[in-house]
Amino acid sequence: MSIQNCQENNNDVPRLAVALGGGGARAAYQVGVLRGIAAQFPDLATPILTGVSAGGINVSFLANHTGTFRQKVEDLSHLWKHLGFSDVFEVRPARLLWQVAQVGMRLSIGAPPGIPKVTGMVDTAPLRRFLKQTLNTCDGKLPGIAQNLAAGRLCAVALTALNYATGESVTFVEGRAITEWGRPLRKSVNTSLTIDHTMASAALPLLFPPVQIGDAWYGDGGIRLVTPLAPAVHLNANRLLVISTHYDLPNHTPIHRKSEPPPSPAVVMGALYNSVFLDQLDQDVLQMKRINSLLHRIPPEHRLGLREIETVVIRPSLDIGKLANRYETKLPGTFRYFMRRLGSGETKDQDFISTIMFQRDYVAEMLELGERDAVAQMDRIAAQLT
Repeated sequence: MSIQNCQENNNDVPRLAVALGGGGARAAYQVGVLRGIAAQFPDLATPILTGVSAGGINVSFLANHTGTFRQKVEDLSHLWKHLGFSDVFEVRPARLLWQVAQVGMRLSIGAPPGIPKVTGMVDTAPLRRFLKQTLNTCDGKLPGIAQNLAAGRLCAVALTALNYATGESVTFVEGRAITEWGRPLRKSVNTSLTIDHTMASAALPLLFPPVQIGDAWYGDGGIRLVTPLAPAVHLNANRLLVISTHYDLPNHTPIHRKSEPPPSPAVVMGALYNSVFLDQLDQDVLQMKRINSLLHRIPPEHRLGLREIETVVIRPSLDIGKLANRYETKLPGTFRYFMRRLGSGETKDQDFISTIMFQRDYVAEMLELGERDAVAQMDRIAAQLT
């Protein structure tokens, strides 16, 4: 399908957007889902791709790859299968101890001259090298995106990051004839995407160092993106395929539990992670369903330009946080030591650890789970894609 303008107002033209959210190592699940879809729809057209956090890495690869949908997904799956901790970050004991010591000094005596700033707990230089290799670029540019745009295989690709200075969620967009948008604390910027945009979108706060783009420093786009589906809506998608990494508790799961000891810092970190990076997607999907239901009751001529957007959400059928628990012993030694000091061994819900579990056995399980879930829900997916 060749599309000249993403934002043309023609609802008769199918404009599918694939939206991939955050999740760190959980993003392997997204690739598993895509692999299940590619087996049934090898030549699927995905004109609009939006990503944030680790989902931005997957989106960058898909947008930069010039092959068929199946070829893109198979190559992306191959990369995830061979991904390890050493390809993402380097946890050198001396560096980690020094970073912790700096934090301690700043908390106890402030920030006197001579104490360098803490930028991140781990070194992400391995991830940058890995992306340069896998995205086949030496200068950081992603030439495959321009090729796909010129060939009509792609309409727009969007990556979101947080501007630490202004607190704005900035969506960087590369596409054809795109009109920039702006709302309170969120806006878009038309640009040529690079590895810097990918790294910025996936820079987990405190853990990963921020990334400089222009004169500003950026971090993980999921921090303040209260409307994760907004980029796809602004790009005029009328169909949405959303792949979440958030396990949805069954309705019958009891909320009230018996009294337990106070939660450890590791449990608190997991809860904060869910509320910042995952829960907002669920709320945005719910809001969209409500708007669709309302618009369905309004005649098209009275909708004031608003449109229904068919949305399908695929999410894990198992709790990914609990699955990560069995792999906790395979974390890098120094990092595992600090996480256990924070109480990671006191809970079976390793929500935070699951985001950094770039361990091959865990990644392989996420890929398999995603593919199984896609096959199990193929009727819903097929109805959205055909």
